[in-house]
Amino acid sequence: MDRRWLPLNALRAFEAVGKNLSFTAAAQGLQVTQSAVSRHVITLEALIGTPLFERRPHQLALTEAGAALLPVVSKAFDRIEVALTDIVNEKGGGSRSLRIQMPPTFAHQFAVSVLRDFRCECPDVNLEVESPHGLASPARDVDLALEYSKPQVTDDVADLLWMVRLTALCHPDVIRRRAPESLAALVRDNELLHVRLENQPRYLLWQQFAAQSGLGEVDVGRGLVFDTADLAAQYAMSGDGVALLDRHLFAAELEAGQLVAPFDVAIENGYGYFLHTHPEDLGDPVVSALRTWLIRRFGGVAQPEAGPVQPVRLRRVEAS
Repeated sequence: MDRRWLPLNALRAFEAVGKNLSFTAAAQGLQVTQSAVSRHVITLEALIGTPLFERRPHQLALTEAGAALLPVVSKAFDRIEVALTDIVNEKGGGSRSLRIQMPPTFAHQFAVSVLRDFRCECPDVNLEVESPHGLASPARDVDLALEYSKPQVTDDVADLLWMVRLTALCHPDVIRRRAPESLAALVRDNELLHVRLENQPRYLLWQQFAAQSGLGEVDVGRGLVFDTADLAAQYAMSGDGVALLDRHLFAAELEAGQLVAPFDVAIENGYGYFLHTHPEDLGDPVVSALRTWLIRRFGGVAQPEAGPVQPVRLRRVEAS
């Protein structure tokens, strides 16, 4: 669709209705009549040839097309609003905000360093970090999203940062109290700490570890279950239990001696950390700078580090 004919008023009405799921509330928010909002939405639906809402008695719901369009429209209006506000406030358009989504454990381990180090290299970019619980799919209204998942085909551009390798980690006191003669003894004689995967059996990871490591008949259906790897690691660092954790994710704790790996045995469970970018944002120099920086910072765990990312400087464009 040619941008010269984009129906901006209709898109604004659609966004208001989509956020409120109410024509009445949308009209009140836009300070126009309900019939005007309804006409705009009907015009937009006719233009694209598909309904955006399911109109039920006393209920309004987004269709699949509406659900896909709403976050894109909202993000576009948000960017316009921020840019115009900067200009009105005579900030010269010198800053830009990006929203990045991270899984909870990744955020706890790396969010501070990402915010600090990237801001040092690109001081004109402000980062807003969101951390939804569970294996949440990347939200459409964020600029980039880190996802803990198995490889999958999506509409986004997905960059693999690293595949997870799980190792049995524990506090040094666990080894001092009773040095295990074997990996099987370590598992048999200590409390097991489980990390729950959404829609999966809660003991799945330890079952996979036992099978792939050849531990034989070892009872792994016992111990404590946590919603995140970070919580399991925190419990292990208190001095009790053995947790299956990714060594790269907890490299700082291993280096500090808060966690140890008594046996150099690791398995892959098929999950990895992927960076998702919307295809339409690849041409955005600021999004591209953060994407490149994250890939260089975290991608290819065993690969040498690449050179520094050139800072992004945003300049106000003067009207001709």
